[in-house]
Amino acid sequence: MPGDTIEGALRAVGTLTDEEIDLADAALLLGALDMPSASLERYRAHVGRLGDDVTALARAGESLERRRRHLNAVLFEAHGYAGDTESYDAPENANLLQVIDRRVGLPVSLGILYIHAARAQGWTVDGLAFPGHFLVRMDEGDSRVIVDPFHQGQALEAGHLRGLLKQFQGADAELDPVHYAPVGNRAILLRLQNNIKSRALQAGDGARAAAILERMLLIAPEAGGLWHELGMVRSRLGTIKGAVEALERSLTCSLPEAVRPRVEAALASLATSLH
Repeated sequence: MPGDTIEGALRAVGTLTDEEIDLADAALLLGALDMPSASLERYRAHVGRLGDDVTALARAGESLERRRRHLNAVLFEAHGYAGDTESYDAPENANLLQVIDRRVGLPVSLGILYIHAARAQGWTVDGLAFPGHFLVRMDEGDSRVIVDPFHQGQALEAGHLRGLLKQFQGADAELDPVHYAPVGNRAILLRLQNNIKSRALQAGDGARAAAILERMLLIAPEAGGLWHELGMVRSRLGTIKGAVEALERSLTCSLPEAVRPRVEAALASLATSLH
């Protein structure tokens, strides 16, 4: 699929409500921006097969534990997916096409496949707003199970979650209801892309970071914080006109009131550079 067609499809995703977004397919489209010659249909067929393989195992009325075991049997046993513990920071781990090719990935990329396979059964499943490590929650009535897709679909109890939280936020961190809060499809996709952007910034590759921010804005065009960040990255790159455009756009979107004066100050500073 040509790059302009991929961008057009992602722009269309940006117009959808959160519930209308096909999570796995949008993630494939984002990955295809770096692999425009790849056959998306082949990857879509694989993602479809994951759901079909779970369907072949599942029976009506089964417990959440049985559902989790079916998902794990398909993703981690039959298809060989695993968390990439050896090259965790490799950008390939956040490209769903390459995750499918390599069968390893980040918690969020593996979580997208896990969520897709579960939702293909009509099961209630969400990603969680857990800091530092993407997790998945399945619900049925009053029952729920939290799953770690990075570690072979392990079910996590409160003690596991507390230890995981302290690993990322320090010894004084304590579990809070926000850590169990579900996140929408758009937020999951942005979290996936944020992994690539953050690694680009750490490597000093501002051009790559700007390109990823532009991709993120295709699917979240009203995200004022992303427009602000893009403006600042473009400013550091010396792309003054583009920086001004992004910062001005951020002011038309939802932004915390505390941030607006900083955006306005940056715009005033950049205006002097244009003269």
